[in-house]
Formats: sequence, C-alpha cells, structure tokens
Amino acid sequence: QVQLVESGGGLVQAGGSLRLSCAASGRTVSSITVAWFRQAPGKEREFVGTIWNSGSRLYADPVKGRFTISRDNAKNAVYLQMNSLKPEDTAVYYCAARRISESQYNSWGQGTQVTVSS
Repeated sequence: QVQLVESGGGLVQAGGSLRLSCAASGRTVSSITVAWFRQAPGKEREFVGTIWNSGSRLYADPVKGRFTISRDNAKNAVYLQMNSLKPEDTAVYYCAARRISESQYNSWGQGTQVTVSS
C-alpha cells in the first residue's frame, strides 16, 4: 500500500501560481502511476493529470498548458505546478496512486485546499 500526503495548498489571486506536493511512502514514485484529481464544492471529483511510471504525462483539457506534473525520485514525491490560476480552479486537490498492474487508484492522500480569488 502506498501512503500519500499532499501539501502546498492555499489562497492565491487569479493569475497567480501554486505548487502542490505529494509525498509518497511504501513504494517509489518511479514504480507507480500518480494522478492528481480535484473536487470543487457541489461538483464531482475531476481528473487533473497523471504521470506514469515511465515519466509520460497526460493532462485534462481545462488545465493543459497551465499545470505541469513533475516527479523527484530522490525525494519520492510528485508535484503539481499550477500557473495562471483561475477562480474555477478552486477545489480540494488530491493525489492518488496505483500500481502498474492495477486499474484503479487505490491509494489517496487527504487532500489540500486551493482557493483562487478573483
């Protein structure tokens, strides 16, 4: 089982930037797929992006070109760099992980709040 802890959320003005961190334990981030999700009040959880064990990345259309996922194998952590933030990016952000052999994300962090003011 992978344990995940997010950090880095906060309040930022529209157009600003934040970097979220997802610290992993139990498995190396280079051996698993890690994804970021978000959930805004009253809305369903939404996929943001993912980084596969290979290092390839995929982003949801609403964040493409503004958000970047990176990985630091030495720190066993995954990051979500968020630039040009918009009020509609306001949500609780979660990182999740799954093994290569798994089809679902079975490990989730506790979430971190991101609030973007207009």
